[in-house]
Amino acid sequence: MVQALSNPSELTELEQQILAGITTEKCVQLIKELVPTGQPGCGNSIDPEAPMAHEEDISKQVGQHLQSLGLEVEWVAAIEGRPNVVGRWNDGLPGPSLIFNDHLDTYPSCDPKEWHMSGHNPYNATLQGRYLYGRGTSDTRGNMTCQLIAVEMLRQAGVKINGELICAYTVDEERHGRAGALHLLNKYGLTADYEITAEPTSWTDGDDWGIGIALAHSGLCLVDIETTGVRSHIWRPDEGINPILHMAQLIEALRNTTFTHEAPEIYGPTQPSISPVRIEAGKIGEGQFTPPSCKARVWVIGLVPGMTYASIMQDIEQVIAQFHAEDNSFQVTVTQVEGETFVPASTEVPAEATHVQALSQAYQKVLGKDPVLYRKNAYCDTLRFSHSGIPSITFGPGEDGWPPVNEFIDMEKVVAATKIYALFLLDFFKVQPAEG
Repeated sequence: MVQALSNPSELTELEQQILAGITTEKCVQLIKELVPTGQPGCGNSIDPEAPMAHEEDISKQVGQHLQSLGLEVEWVAAIEGRPNVVGRWNDGLPGPSLIFNDHLDTYPSCDPKEWHMSGHNPYNATLQGRYLYGRGTSDTRGNMTCQLIAVEMLRQAGVKINGELICAYTVDEERHGRAGALHLLNKYGLTADYEITAEPTSWTDGDDWGIGIALAHSGLCLVDIETTGVRSHIWRPDEGINPILHMAQLIEALRNTTFTHEAPEIYGPTQPSISPVRIEAGKIGEGQFTPPSCKARVWVIGLVPGMTYASIMQDIEQVIAQFHAEDNSFQVTVTQVEGETFVPASTEVPAEATHVQALSQAYQKVLGKDPVLYRKNAYCDTLRFSHSGIPSITFGPGEDGWPPVNEFIDMEKVVAATKIYALFLLDFFKVQPAEG
């Protein structure tokens, strides 16, 4: 359960005013409005051959919401029908610039029949106790809600900020950002002094509450592996070479391989390792015969700084070479999947960085304890901002489990994170009460 504010008497009148407007009802309402919009216009990084996501409707909704708050909004598209949202709050006062980020697309919903917590409709956000169920609640419209409502509360208070807040909400994140964050950074020219992405940060060791602050992110790499054999009848294995057996041996060996890397200051929950997600072999109607080949699609996850595509391939090839030395019938090819399928890790943002300190202090005010600082395992746009040279971190109440069905978010965490974001903005931009 969320603790009460540790020292409410120490809050300023402005802080009390803003926090009073952040309620469960308000947060639930906005998430429920965001979840169904544009669905199921999802994206999927493992299947580059699958149709692209369609984010136009949710982009329009979020952009219009920012306009209603008085921000200047642009829609910036690398691909027609897939516009990123860039909203700016600048009162002309000197100070730092900060990007708020989250993504507009979601990943596939799987079979609606399995979504029993939301009436067998993945896009019908449904409150059950303290948990709100639906695709996109946790990844990541529930997290976006925290930023949007925090901004709304400050705008309603009529305050002015010292610096510039840029709300950059992106498309294409589920496919690693070529039309989204990469386009904004490399073509549009988006930049700032600091950046925070609202993505799930609940998978933290040693924290029963969750919602840590990710100071760094692990990278990832997607490869296709193919073993080649010799076809034979199933009754005559002596006449053939079964590529499925070779693939099984290889996957097990890779699972136990320690990939070449140097330990970073902060590890993520998962160290460099493989995660197979697809194996294909054989044809319907030919079950009497062994297949000529077996294909597997494999993620290499938990990458840390210094790991490159070349180093990963070298590690994989060394395992293959050992098998081939023992059995020259062991034939394997490894190729990188097309698209943005290799993303290097980011280095740690110092805990002393201005936005980390301000966010940590806000966290302490709301929850009465210091946040866990860690390396997030999964991809999000923070990596792209970090690679561009912007000190970038991640913070959000979503659950890092991303279940295939019955995705959910804890509304107590949403309310707490929204309050943290609001207090953060007040501190980071040195906001004073509105005159009059």
